[in-house]
Amino acid sequence: LGALGLMTVLSALLGYATTIIPKKVTYYVSSILFAVFGLKMLKEGYEMSPDEGQEEYEEVQADLKKREEELEKENRPVEDIETGIIRSPGRRWFHGILGTIFLQAFTLTFLAEWGDRSQITTIVLAAREDVIGVIIGGTLGHAICTGIAVLGGRIVAQKISVRTVTLIGGVVFLVFALSAFLLPVHDI
Repeated sequence: LGALGLMTVLSALLGYATTIIPKKVTYYVSSILFAVFGLKMLKEGYEMSPDEGQEEYEEVQADLKKREEELEKENRPVEDIETGIIRSPGRRWFHGILGTIFLQAFTLTFLAEWGDRSQITTIVLAAREDVIGVIIGGTLGHAICTGIAVLGGRIVAQKISVRTVTLIGGVVFLVFALSAFLLPVHDI
């Protein structure tokens, strides 16, 4: 979530920096970009097989199980030979927060967002709308999606296909594009 929040802030600030371009130009260029994203996602969704993400899901599950077994081996209780007290290595809270997995997750998430649709969308929205609203809305949107992924990722991955998510995303982008061209605009 921290990586997504940072990326949202940086993207919104970049979008805000583009306000030197006339608002009318950024408005219609961004609307065209929304339409392109929507059409591209619909095309990708229709070309996907219904079980597109299942193989990746199974690979991740196997990798997680392997890592869990390795951690269990490392955290086995050890008996102190002199006192006979069984000590469990346990985990240190601070080490867990700033440990390897945290840094990996932060870095991979940050880099995965670099140049993807959500970053470009954030830049575009910040160029034509209120930058603070874009930052707050983008960060809240990422927080909700991340929360769902973390808390219910296994259930969601088993119930909703990547294809369905892609098709819904394409429709949402097209709705934004159409609304930009069909609804009256006041501040351009």
